[in-house]
Amino acid sequence: MSYSPPPGPSEPKDPNDPNRRNRPSNGRIAVWIGVSAVALYFLGSGIYGIITGGS
Repeated sequence: MSYSPPPGPSEPKDPNDPNRRNRPSNGRIAVWIGVSAVALYFLGSGIYGIITGGS
């Protein structure tokens, strides 16, 4: 039987491990907020243009 040491902090964890940190990074959250803000602006300006008749 061979010895395999327990995984250290530098080794990747098992994806099915229930203790694994399962949240997106802060940078990814910031990108989502920025993209959502631009999408809401375009959506709002489009709806405003439809209501006012455009031009």
